[in-house]
Amino acid sequence: MNVIDTLLAGVKIIEPKVFGDHRGFFKETFSAERYAQMAGISQTFVQDNHSRSRKGVLRGLHFQKSKPQGKLVSVIRGAVYDVTADIDPSSATYGQYVGVELSEDNHRQLWIPPGYAHGFVVLSDEVDFVYKCTDYYDPADEGGLAWNCPVLNIAWPLKDVQLSEKDKNHPGLKDLYA
Repeated sequence: MNVIDTLLAGVKIIEPKVFGDHRGFFKETFSAERYAQMAGISQTFVQDNHSRSRKGVLRGLHFQKSKPQGKLVSVIRGAVYDVTADIDPSSATYGQYVGVELSEDNHRQLWIPPGYAHGFVVLSDEVDFVYKCTDYYDPADEGGLAWNCPVLNIAWPLKDVQLSEKDKNHPGLKDLYA
């Protein structure tokens, strides 16, 4: 497994070893011992999620306010542009983000420690997106950040996106803690 640090503290791109031949492939998508040893991910995962979306759907940017979730995310079918944003005003990288393509072809995973905002836009016709979470989802604790926040200025690869009503109304970073 190859682990790539990003400019955001603790956010890591993980490239699992993929063993393939004419029959297909095999990869280990998680091992508590190996991920703790090689990537520093020692948190316990308590919930797994799977979403399916069509091309142009943008989900996010989401976070939990008082019970932040760490997430290990990946794509099992299709491709997304995945974004993690630093929303901690006391952080040296506040207002910065990391964007990475995750796909069934590159097999990459992204580790997002608790406390970051997260979202993705679907690049393929359809995507199956999976994530392991370190805390339970609580709809009453959910927060959101505008996908087109001018402070973040995210270079989304698609401009014509489909958003949920909830995601259309999230505040920008300047109004997040107002």
